[in-house]
Amino acid sequence: MENLTKQALICSLLTALVLLSCPITMSEEVENEKEFTYDMKSKSGPENWGDIEPEWNLCKKGSMQSPINFLNGVQKVNNLGELKINYKPSKVVLVNRGHDIKVKWVGGKSNIEINGTKYDLIQSHWHSPSEHAIDGTRLDLELHMVHQTPSGEYAVLGIIYRAGREDPFVSLLSKGLKAISDHTGAEEEVAEVDPSMVKEGSSVSLYYRYTGSLTTPPCSENVIWTVLREVRSISQEQIKLLQEAVEDDSRSNARPLQELNNRVVQLNDPGDRH
Repeated sequence: MENLTKQALICSLLTALVLLSCPITMSEEVENEKEFTYDMKSKSGPENWGDIEPEWNLCKKGSMQSPINFLNGVQKVNNLGELKINYKPSKVVLVNRGHDIKVKWVGGKSNIEINGTKYDLIQSHWHSPSEHAIDGTRLDLELHMVHQTPSGEYAVLGIIYRAGREDPFVSLLSKGLKAISDHTGAEEEVAEVDPSMVKEGSSVSLYYRYTGSLTTPPCSENVIWTVLREVRSISQEQIKLLQEAVEDDSRSNARPLQELNNRVVQLNDPGDRH
């Protein structure tokens, strides 16, 4: 009996060591489009994401989910300061994930600083129409600049677009986008790109700030969201290019709006002195 007890103890210790040696990264976005869709009638659509995998439970049960609707009556503040964005040119790899096009930034040269914490720029992607709404209205497109700390905390910069003039950032990437269009899993390397292009000419002092989640599975929470109030322009042809590059059921790839659940949403407006 004593030998059996010792054997059980040794097995338990070995199991614990194996588990500790295998890092669990549940907060990372899902890369495989086939696991979920944006088709509201599908069993793998947004309303059912939380039932597909146990790790995606927050998509259904979470209380701090994104995207949300920014109402006109949000709390105005003037003390959050201008965004501390440190973007530098780097090589990128375009990846067709099926549900969207990802821009993977190589080299870890760029970051954003929020409340004294630096978040490295790791990837960007687009959603059509915009995921966040302004006073109930969703516009044509939204770009997410996704940042992460070494410990796995996320901060996302959202930029909303309205159809109009061409966007220089998409123009620069258009050749690579066409190369991976309609080919899920395809990748294309692009020469150095300056991520600062996405905010060129826009105010980085006027923005919404709230705590939310990733907008795709696993819908991890405690993501710091910063969404620029100023709407940028992108041409209809560029919107079409991004839509036609992905799977048919993801050409409209915006998650439905989520409940606010008493969260505080702030609009940083340096011009507001009240």
